Amino acid sequence: MRGAVWAARRRAGQQWPRSPGPGPGPPPPPPLLLLLLLLLGGASAQYSSDLCSWKGSGLTREARSKEVEQVYLRCSAGSVEWMYPTGALIVNLRPNTFSPAQNLTVCIKPFRDSSGANIYLEKTGELRLLVRDIRGEPGQVQCFSLEQGGLFVEATPQQDISRRTTGFQYELMSGQRGLDLHVLSAPCRPCSDTEVLLAICTSDFVVRGFIEDVTHVPEQQVSVIYLRVSRLHRQKSRVFQPAPEDSGHWLGHVTTLLQCGVRPGHGEFLFTGHVHFGEAQLGCAPRFSDFQRMYRKAEEMGINPCEINME
Repeated sequence: MRGAVWAARRRAGQQWPRSPGPGPGPPPPPPLLLLLLLLLGGASAQYSSDLCSWKGSGLTREARSKEVEQVYLRCSAGSVEWMYPTGALIVNLRPNTFSPAQNLTVCIKPFRDSSGANIYLEKTGELRLLVRDIRGEPGQVQCFSLEQGGLFVEATPQQDISRRTTGFQYELMSGQRGLDLHVLSAPCRPCSDTEVLLAICTSDFVVRGFIEDVTHVPEQQVSVIYLRVSRLHRQKSRVFQPAPEDSGHWLGHVTTLLQCGVRPGHGEFLFTGHVHFGEAQLGCAPRFSDFQRMYRKAEEMGINPCEINME
């Protein structure tokens, strides 16, 4: 609904959502004006025929059109692909769930060759840049709470749009499931005791093991961590497979941000994390001795959120 307001405002000659800047924003329009704008804008809203994914083209618009087009998606995962981008899109993610917006996390992963538009997080007219239009550079996964706003995709000025396509995958998760992935404020900060204890309850994988090797991939801005797992507490999507020598160990790899500077280290760790877009992303990873200490302390105080076999 809010996106229709922007479409109506644009046709009426008003400004698009404002980029971040100093000073207070304009006062909100009166409720009656909002209702009129919604009624005027609703007629041109574009609905997706696929409730999970949307594919559209800027060539269907009038030349140099600046309208804000609506995209409505109601699944927990899907994609958006915008060929020959012109103007802008409001992507409305409204999953068929009873969870309130403040309990939903959205993660987006730009297509490898995505170009032609910037992707913003928008709320009440304010914009925060998530993905910049830089052709040829792989985009990083970005996560945010749905309560923080929605997605605003704005085409960038181009001399030739014939080879431009902006696209991304998205996933919606409930609770804290996605918040340990690429935390924007401090992506490499070690987890607190509380975060570690919660991670063993909510992660897609929880394993005990050793770091065998680390490979840095600068072009993707990630580091790949190869693990030998001695105890498999939980996993999904078969991230870790039995070692070929039938030693009772499992092998697998996880990724983290290149900027975190991960290096091979001695000792045993507890690794937790989530699987996003088919990739295992590292979350909390304390040394196992530190985890034992914090777990036993919480157990004595009766504040463990869930149990794990420490043997």
